[in-house]
Order: sequence, then structure tokens, then C-alpha cells
Amino acid sequence: MQTTTIPDLRLAVLIDADNVPYANLTGMMEEIAKYGTPTFKRIYGDWTNPRLGGWKAVLLENAITPIQQYSYTSGKNATDSAMIIDAMDILYTGRVDGFCLVSSDSDFTRLAIRLREAGMKVFGMGEQKTPSAFTSACDRFIYIEILQKEEPSKISATAPRIIEKNVRTDPKLLTLISGSIEDLADEDGWAFLGELGNLLIKKQPSFDARNYGFAKLLPLIKSFKQFEVDERPTGIGNIRHVFVKNK
Repeated sequence: MQTTTIPDLRLAVLIDADNVPYANLTGMMEEIAKYGTPTFKRIYGDWTNPRLGGWKAVLLENAITPIQQYSYTSGKNATDSAMIIDAMDILYTGRVDGFCLVSSDSDFTRLAIRLREAGMKVFGMGEQKTPSAFTSACDRFIYIEILQKEEPSKISATAPRIIEKNVRTDPKLLTLISGSIEDLADEDGWAFLGELGNLLIKKQPSFDARNYGFAKLLPLIKSFKQFEVDERPTGIGNIRHVFVKNK
């Protein structure tokens, strides 16, 4: 799907090491770079725990600062608390324009809401098992499964795989797209593809054509028989404006 690159958007990237896999961390950081420039890059966890050992090899490569948080009490997630406190401290510095919260934990739902209330752009990133409450609280949520490169030797055996979906048998997806086209349509029923992509993300922050096996929104739209596509020349080289319509 077409993404809007905002190179001067300053982002605080905060990673919950307890609730996301370390496989393809580089891919995660490359994805975040599409939305802005990471100003803060911190990852939280109890680094005395052998379970987090896999992270250590990739942190230096990506210049991410590990924040030690001991698990003082069994059953209490000290990592969450430390990450939330840091997020609020960073917010009040006024040195960022947005946050990227990397976690699959719904405990960060209220944090995402609070940051947006303060005028921050909030990008979420986590596994497909992430509760909808957290994904909906973000401006945009990216599933990390779609970021994995096809290099089996570099992917952890325990890393999750993207859940393949048959778009033609997904009524919710069809309703989301067709309804959004109606919302944007002109008198002849046509909607501009760029505006459609933005509206889909506003309605469903976790929407991404890559979730359905398509690199961009246009091929996903074309996979349905229920939509018409009109690619109109702009008169500038090979640039075309794409419009879509419900049949």
C-alpha cells in the first residue's frame, strides 16, 4: 500500500522486548523509517534473563539503547511500567512529534490514547495476535509478520509467519473497502486511490495491503471483481492518477 513518507517527523521508538520477537529487527527499523526519523531508540526488558539473549546480538547493529528493568515481583510486568514512564517523560520534553510503540501487549492501549490526546502521531508495531484495543488506539498499526524477508537462514524458527487470508472470502474487508469508496465517491461514483488508502487506515489502523499478500493497495483492489479501476494520465511522463469505483 502507498505510504506517506514524512522524513522530518521525529519519532521516539520504544520496544517491549518481552512481547515481540527479535527476528528481523532490522526490517522493523526500516519500516519505521518510512514514517519519520527515530530520535529516541530504546528497548526495555530484564537483560539478566537468558530468554532475552537473542536481542543482544542485534541491538548494536541498529543503535538501540537497552534499558534494564528488573522483575522485582512475580506476575508484575515492570517492563511495561518503565516504558510508560519513559514515554511520558519524552512527551514532556517536546523533542518528538510522534511515537512508535513496538509491542503485542494490550497494556499499552491507554498509553497510545494518551499520547494521541497530546497531539502525538502514534505508530504501533506488533504480532498479529495483538488485541484490537491496542491496534485501534494507534494512528497506524503494522504487523511485524509482513516485514520478514524470505531468508529462512536468518529467521528464527520461533518467529511468527504472516497469516494468509483469502481476500475474496473476507466479507469484512470487502465491506470496509466498498464503504470507504462510497464515503469518498464523486457524483459519478469514483474515488481517488490515495484518499481511499488514507481513509482505510483511519477506519482500521491495522489495515495494510501486505496483510493480504499484496505489495500495494492497487493490486489488492484489482483482485476483487466488485471494483472498477480507472488509471487516468496526468500528462506528466508515465504518472497516472488512479480512481476506483464500486460496480
